[in-house]
Amino acid sequence: MTTIELISRSEAQTRAIGDAIGSALEPGAVVALAGELGAGKTRLAKGLAAGLGVDDDRAVNSPTFVLVNQYAGRCPVYHLDLYRLPESADLASIGFDEMCDGPAVVIVEWADRSARSMPGDALWIRMTATDETTRGLTLATVDDELADRLQRALADFADTAP
Repeated sequence: MTTIELISRSEAQTRAIGDAIGSALEPGAVVALAGELGAGKTRLAKGLAAGLGVDDDRAVNSPTFVLVNQYAGRCPVYHLDLYRLPESADLASIGFDEMCDGPAVVIVEWADRSARSMPGDALWIRMTATDETTRGLTLATVDDELADRLQRALADFADTAP
């Protein structure tokens, strides 16, 4: 497993980090976001979507009440929010398996609420708020090729490592 740790010092930097990560993702990737309320998961998701070619980040909103949003980018992008789902919810009932098996990238906020349902090769990103504007990000993946692409894409943020 490869782990990458970064520090973001602003919302704009969190979005830029997300953009860089998104640019490294390929169809079939699942990004599992975890962190407390207010940690910046949706801000990062906006950046991920931008890096995946979604033109209007105003359209990228946390799908807390609708569960799934879909965006058009260089591949389809599914954005899920599991916050309001019971921890025992069956993600198959909302088509999660089909989303993961298709030519899309799937971004899952509150993925830790259904960690057993996440694919084994999901990119996990844990976010922690250390103060009003500073966020710690820990990326973990078992996919060596993805890890290499992420390290190249995130080279500009190397000075933000803890």
